[in-house]
Order: sequence, then structure tokens, then C-alpha cells
Amino acid sequence: MPVVIALRPVHDADEDALFEQSRDPESVRMAAFTRPDPDDRAAFEAHRARIRSRSDVIERAITVNGVLAGTIGCWVMAGDTEIAYWIDRAFWGRGIATVALTRFLAEVPHRPIFARAAGDNIASLRVLAKADFKIIKTQVAYAEARGTEIEESILRLDA
Repeated sequence: MPVVIALRPVHDADEDALFEQSRDPESVRMAAFTRPDPDDRAAFEAHRARIRSRSDVIERAITVNGVLAGTIGCWVMAGDTEIAYWIDRAFWGRGIATVALTRFLAEVPHRPIFARAAGDNIASLRVLAKADFKIIKTQVAYAEARGTEIEESILRLDA
């Protein structure tokens, strides 16, 4: 059976699954820069409410054969357009993030667009590199999920 990867609007019915995805310990560790307590449902709901209320946010659900596999979105922060994605660990290593990012970038005309990743998140850095993001800076920042400062890579896509 062919794998069908699609982007669609995020629905209210997705929220429970998104909360569960955002609590996976290995995913949280890899993302590194997360909310302080991934198990805090109220903090998750407040975060989601902020996302959904902002007019500058473009967010899509990523589905694989109709199953919610994650989200991808962009927003304006300090005048720059930033992008981020989250893929459920059950879908890692199958090229889904690469396809989703490519399709999302085709939808979003903003350039330059910036991304951030933990310096040791090789898989995410590889996905971003395949989409022609270039590392423009590294910095040390506090990673809530790891309880310590780590290297963070900041990437930029110009075209």
C-alpha cells in the first residue's frame, strides 16, 4: 500500500493526540526546547490556545494514510518568520518530516524563514538541510527538556 503523506488544518479533535505526542519522553529529549512539564495538560492547552489565537501562525497537521503523525507551522517572532515541526516518534525515520517540510514550504511564501534545532538532533538537522536550510549560528541555550544548557543550531532558508 502506498504511503500518503498530507497536510491539513489542525482540528479540535487532534488536541488529545497532540498532547500525547508532546509527552513522549524520547521526543521531548530530542526536541530539547519544550515546555517545562510535558505532562501539564493546562500548560499544553494554554500554549495551543495562544497558537490558535495568533493571526500570524500558519499551522498544519501532518497525516500519514489519514493518521495524525504530527504538526508543522510557522509564526513571526521578533520580526522573523520561524518554522517548527513535531513528528510522533512512531513515524520517525520514514522521510515524513522531509516530505511535510517540503510541502509546507511550498505553501508558505515567507523568506527568509528560520528554524532551530538542538545541536545534537542530527535527524532534524538533516531534514532541514535537505530543504536547503543553512546553519547560520550556534548558541548555548537552556533546554527545558534536558535541564541544562545545550548547543542550539539556528538555520535560515533564503530562497
